[in-house]
This record gives sequence, C-alpha cells and structure tokens, in this order.
Amino acid sequence: MTIWPPNKGALRRPAYRALARALIDAIEAGEIGPGTQLPTHRALAFQLGLSVHTVSRAYDELSRLGIISGEVGRGSFVATGKTDAAWPWQTISGGSSVIDLSLLTPVMGEIHAQRMSQTLSQMASDLDPQLLFSSRPGQPLEEHCEIVLDWLAGCGIEATPDRVLPTNGSTSAMTIALMSAAIPGDLVVTESLGHHTLQSLTSALGLRLAGLEMDAEGVLPDDFERACRATRVKVLFVMPSGLGPTTAMMGLERRQALVAIAQRHNVLILENDAWGPLEPSRPPPLAALDPDRVFYFTGLSKCLLPGLRIAWLVMPDGMAQAVRTRHVVTQWTATPLMAEVASRWLSDGTGEELLHWQRAALAERMQLVRERLHGLPYRATDHGLHIWMELPPPWREDAFVAQARGAGVAIAAGAHFSVCDQEHAPSVRICIGSRDIEDLSRGLERIAEIADVEPKPTLAAI
Repeated sequence: MTIWPPNKGALRRPAYRALARALIDAIEAGEIGPGTQLPTHRALAFQLGLSVHTVSRAYDELSRLGIISGEVGRGSFVATGKTDAAWPWQTISGGSSVIDLSLLTPVMGEIHAQRMSQTLSQMASDLDPQLLFSSRPGQPLEEHCEIVLDWLAGCGIEATPDRVLPTNGSTSAMTIALMSAAIPGDLVVTESLGHHTLQSLTSALGLRLAGLEMDAEGVLPDDFERACRATRVKVLFVMPSGLGPTTAMMGLERRQALVAIAQRHNVLILENDAWGPLEPSRPPPLAALDPDRVFYFTGLSKCLLPGLRIAWLVMPDGMAQAVRTRHVVTQWTATPLMAEVASRWLSDGTGEELLHWQRAALAERMQLVRERLHGLPYRATDHGLHIWMELPPPWREDAFVAQARGAGVAIAAGAHFSVCDQEHAPSVRICIGSRDIEDLSRGLERIAEIADVEPKPTLAAI
C-alpha cells in the first residue's frame, strides 16, 4: 500500500498535523520526489473528505518547515533542496516487508560474520598496545601502509607507503582530496550523472560544480575540453570503473584522452575507485597513467564488508604534506582498530577470499537480472553492485519509483544522481546486493511487471 495520499481514517487528531506527517513520510520513502506538484487545497480536501481549512493548515506547516514551497499562479511543490543531497536510498522501518533495492551494498553471507569473529578473537589475545595508546596521527598505521601496497597493486596502483593515507572510508578520502586539490571558488567538473553526495560536499567546501556530458563510457573528452577552454577548471572528478550510477566503464583510450586534456590545461583529477578490484577486467586507473596529477582512492566497504570503514587515498607526488595536514585538522587519523582488521585480512588471505566470494555472488545475481529483466533496457557490469534501467515511455521516474514502492520494492530515481539538475533520460538505479537472492528475484519480477503496464495517474494530475 502506498503512503500517499493517506486514508482519512488513518489521520489522527489534529488532522492537519497528521496530514503533514503523511506527506513527509511519502517524501522520505521516495513516493514523492523533489519538484513534484501537489494537489490544490480544495482538490485534496475533497479527495480526503477534510475541510479546506485543515489542508491549508497542513500546507502552511510544511511551508514553515521548508518541505514545500508555493508559487503564485502555479500551486504548491515539494522543495527541491538544490544544495543538499537527496539520498537515493529510501527510509524503510525495521520489520518492513519492503524489498530494499535502493541501498548500494555488497552481498553479505555467513562467511563474513565468521571471518570477522575469528579476527576479533585473535586481536583480543595479540593486539599491539600501540594501536590503543598512541595519540600521534599516523604513527600506529605505518606498518599498515606497507601491507596495503599489494592490495593497491591489485587495483592497478603502484605506490610507496609515503603516498598512501589511510582514511575512515571512501567519503573521508574524497573530502580530504577535494580540500587538498581546490580552494573556495574553484570549479570542479564531473559526470552529469555522478556521485550523489558530491553536490552537497562541494557546496559545503565553497566550490563550484558543473556536469559534463556522458556516453556509455562516461565523460566525453570533447565536453571536458570545451569546459577547460571556456573557463578555469581546477578539478575533474570521475568514477571510471563502473561504480557510477549509469555503470559507465571507461575504456583505456577514453582514460588516456581525459588525462591528456587535464595535462594540457593543468587540471587535477580525483578518481573514485571505491569498489577497488571488484571488476577484474577493467582498464588501468587514471592514476596509473599520471600519478603526479591524480588523487586516487579505494576502500573495502563496497567490495568486502560495509562495516569495515577503511579506505586509502593515494596522493600525487609533492602533495603529501598538504593532504596530511588537512586530514589531521579534520579527522586526526584513521581509526587504528579498523586499519588493524584490514591489515590482517590483507595479510592472511581473508581479503582475497572474500573478494572472490563477492565476485561469484554478483555474477550469479547478474545472471538473475538478465533472466528477470529480459527485454528491458538496462546497463550493468559483470560484477557490479547495481544496474541502471532506462524507463519505457511514458513512465516518469517519480511515478515509477512510487509504483515500485507500492508493490513492495524500494529503488532509486535517476534524479538523485543528476549534477546541477541537468536533464537525462528517465531512469532508475536498482541495487542487487542488499537482500538474499530470493528477495532480489521477487523484486526484479515486480519491477518488470510495472514496466510492462501504463503508469497510473500521479499526484501532479490530481
């Protein structure tokens, strides 16, 4: 059952406050997207059997909270929140029967709990006290930076320990890299459909952000060249190895072309490779093509275990001091206990074991996707955590996401990944790692059924 519009019988007194709460719940669940036009006061009052005064009080309360906005002569709309992230995942309460395909996580199994339990038991008996007692940033992690080099080599990165900075996850690494590469007022360019938190992060750091045109391989070199000729571009932020929302896998020639443009115009590059070696057939990272220009980061939470919040920022030569300074003033150091778990897993073979397990699990799920969504237009990589499905006309993203939620499946609208509100073909992101495979199968079947029928009327048509 959908959350919006609510049943009159479900509205507790005071009714205006319950009505406002119902709309907030629908927005948080993704049934109603930013920019959606709401029914008029009179139309909604008639539909729910309420007084116009009650609906007006609810709308006034929502306006006061900044959740909706009114435009004279046009009506009321859900606020767009242009500088703050609208999360692609949906709010799902505990015990809900909704199949959550909106949250990007790796596949989990009993093996993960077993391996972590074994590691924590070992740490209880032989943990180096320096990991607990040292207060110097970086000092307890010097050996860790040596251990991680083999893992980075598996990602295509040849580095030395002095160029590796352990951080508390990829988001931390991304923040430190942006703070080090640019200053307030600088321009960052990125994929037009890209990282869902980048817009909020650049806004908080005082940076300008612009989207670049894309194709199936990602950023178009001609558009990057155009942007560099038109104005001073300081940073190119890219996700070249399938982890972006559209699953774009950038070929070697495209990577070389972008690096060459960055070299000509003296642009720094931030390469987000959060999945690391999950996709084994990908080309070399951009950082391997120009290590003096590229900030590269990868981690373990997307390819091994969500709770293992450890990542590594590989810094360009000559920028280590600036990067470490910004890391100290914002986070002091990566959590030593997380780094210790990662060190043990990378040393004793657990990391490789879980990586191969993850690849096999994702390959099985991609086969299920091919079977359940046969004939529908979608993009995917062989070992990716999600797919990108273009919607058959006349479907709109907000309507499709709402219909899916009404059928018990949570997915993400493509608008959540649009940089600076650039237009794109209506699409949705469907994650395949968060539930067991039976739930995934049922969720994909329901999505295919919805795509095969005509859309129901949306709120804007009420």
